[in-house]
Amino acid sequence: MAVELNHTIIPVESKETSAAFLAELLGLGAPTPFGPFLCVETANGVSLDYDDRYGPVPGHYAFLVTEEEFDAIFARVTEQGITYWADPGHTQEKVINDNGRGFYFEDPSGHNMEVLTRPYGS
Repeated sequence: MAVELNHTIIPVESKETSAAFLAELLGLGAPTPFGPFLCVETANGVSLDYDDRYGPVPGHYAFLVTEEEFDAIFARVTEQGITYWADPGHTQEKVINDNGRGFYFEDPSGHNMEVLTRPYGS
């Protein structure tokens, strides 16, 4: 069997706020509860399991999307006035990078989220 990522736990301030934020921005299904977690499922079956029992520990999460999905996500980000950057260090504000197309934004708990249309090195 090939190794596949199944899920990852994301420590946050509020699982309801952070899970709903990401699901809405990315156009994914509503978060679903599982034990102490609130889970957001991606198209490839990987779930992001939000956990607010211990507080946030900011991390980085990148989402590979189609050009059409990118347009819809970017429209939601700009409509909501969410700050975005071209780079992970947040030095190029309101710029889309040129690796295909991509940008970074923060979720409510300070996680550095990335949306990109092609993998790096391709």
